[in-house]
Amino acid sequence: MNGHNPVRVLNPDGADLLFRLVRVAKLKGKIMNWQKTVPAVLVVCILFSGCTILHKETRDTSALLSHAVTRDIQAGIETHIEEQNRLGGGHFILSFRGKELKLKLVRVHTEYLATLETGVHFACVDLACADGTVYDVDFFLSGDPGEMIVTETTVHKVNGKPLYVWKQRSDKTWHRVALDKATPELLGVITGRDEFEFVYRAFLPEINDSAALWLPLPSSDGFQTISVKAIDVPARYKILLEPEYGNRVLFMKLGPEHSGQAVTMRFQVQRLEKGVYDAGTFDEKKYLQPESLMPDEQMFRDLADSIVDGKTGDLVRARALYDYVIDNVRYARFGSGWGQGDAIYACNARSGNCSDFHAFFIALCRSIGIPARFAIGAAIPSERNEGGIDGYHCWAEFYTEGRWWPVDISEANKCSSLASYFFCHHPANRIELSRGRDLKPDPRPVSGPINFLVYPVLEIGGKPAQAKVVFAFSRNPAGRP
Repeated sequence: MNGHNPVRVLNPDGADLLFRLVRVAKLKGKIMNWQKTVPAVLVVCILFSGCTILHKETRDTSALLSHAVTRDIQAGIETHIEEQNRLGGGHFILSFRGKELKLKLVRVHTEYLATLETGVHFACVDLACADGTVYDVDFFLSGDPGEMIVTETTVHKVNGKPLYVWKQRSDKTWHRVALDKATPELLGVITGRDEFEFVYRAFLPEINDSAALWLPLPSSDGFQTISVKAIDVPARYKILLEPEYGNRVLFMKLGPEHSGQAVTMRFQVQRLEKGVYDAGTFDEKKYLQPESLMPDEQMFRDLADSIVDGKTGDLVRARALYDYVIDNVRYARFGSGWGQGDAIYACNARSGNCSDFHAFFIALCRSIGIPARFAIGAAIPSERNEGGIDGYHCWAEFYTEGRWWPVDISEANKCSSLASYFFCHHPANRIELSRGRDLKPDPRPVSGPINFLVYPVLEIGGKPAQAKVVFAFSRNPAGRP
């Protein structure tokens, strides 16, 4: 592969992405030297975000080919890990910072699998130690299907915290930047304002009975302006207004004839960075009430009292709770129980994702009389202007001194240099899809109130079912402030 030859990358959703590689070592028949190559150039943005681009539903050969390629890479990396487990006595052995780690496979990030050129592939895998520490490990592979071998292995993140960040050049190539030299934008923060198109796409499974689907429909407010560009659905829909928090919900009744079809929504979003803002008129008691997974438990009162002991004023006390969660909860999407926004789980396990971090914080705040609330949506990548988004993101706000104070504790946990920023700011590069917990639209699911609404809520025959969801975005860089 020569210096400026274009490489076509096939992603899991059938989109052919064209990127350029620059000075990427002589891959054909040779092993890449990571330490020399990666600081100069990262191969493609698919290594960081999946770079999923959505198209209209098709059954063309490129889609079938891309899925085949993805399966081959997944099989290749899983075969490698199985063999290493055999050699390691049941563990994947990885040398890192002078230690020999004994790891277990958590998941293969299928959304990141990529063919970089003929016979050269990339995979990203989560591996975990017995103590629950999760390592995000990048693998480069070479060879044909069934004969792939791993040529490079490197740790990129530990418990969600990056060891370095990537910066994209104008020619679509990437280079590594040390954390202490990274700008806020490289760390995921756009200040001021941002504008982008957000694409929400859900894929329906096989439906063998009557079914119902609930999807979030984002609303405009003082910090985001939402314009609906398109709603492409396989059935008639109506828009519900969820009464407690004012969420809009797109609702459809479905049947077997809708099996395998897609729902696509496109929104143009103008978003402002959120700082501390006037609360206006509202019922404080509403945000002190317990919810299913943020209950009123003595354990939260006892813990919160110990954290804020000797501190006066709700602002000081809220900051103490914020710092406690940062210092004592580990970001880890591993095992069972995480990802439900379960405050008791987060308190006991001291780990989880953004929903668990913020449920724990909200429960602590409410337990000592500080109103707090939850919102969920997606964080839009700041270091590039298009591609896929790695799932949902959520955040919180607490109320004191007549104003709402935004916080993002899981992001502060990942990057300590931004802890002060995330105590009273939400960056511009995000979209809020819904707010609140235990949502009760009418009609509502047979299974009960919606825990939080970000991914599709699907019921088939009155029983919960799964619908795959993909988020993507595009930003016009000329429109950036």
